Amino acid sequence: SGNYYNQGEVRKKELEQSCSVLGIPASDVTVIDHRELPDDPAVEWDTQLLATFVLKHIEANNINLVVTFDAGGVSGHANHISLYTALRYKLFILCLSLGCHVFVLQSVNLFRKYISILDVPISYLLPGDALFILTEEETEQAKRAMQCHGSQLLWFRHIYLLFSRYMVINSLQLL
Repeated sequence: SGNYYNQGEVRKKELEQSCSVLGIPASDVTVIDHRELPDDPAVEWDTQLLATFVLKHIEANNINLVVTFDAGGVSGHANHISLYTALRYKLFILCLSLGCHVFVLQSVNLFRKYISILDVPISYLLPGDALFILTEEETEQAKRAMQCHGSQLLWFRHIYLLFSRYMVINSLQLL
């Protein structure tokens, strides 16, 4: 939960509500409470510790596909970048022993991040392994899911909900 601004319990509930909107049952949501994994945009998590947690979760749930952040963390958030680093660190184990594939969500510059659907032609022309364009219904569902995270909906996240390409289009690269 990380307990950023002492909101760990609130954020756990928001996560479950958001997942429910997306059709993910609470029983499939795992929240890790560990003092060395604080929810803090300035803190890089320990690669080995995080990789151990992620690998255990993948093995316990027979997961064969993981989608995570790339080295830019989409927003430069240190925790997001740590997830990428941990998966890259354990990638050989995932691929060789578990048959698990890892895709990373490609970070884009600030201009592209906020041109919404207008980024489709640009993304289509650039290299990538998968390009997902959400339908209007899927976009509205994603917005409803994001709105469940009330404790994190600062002014700039409202702009994100309105204009971010990530609410409509996502480019993935096989790690």
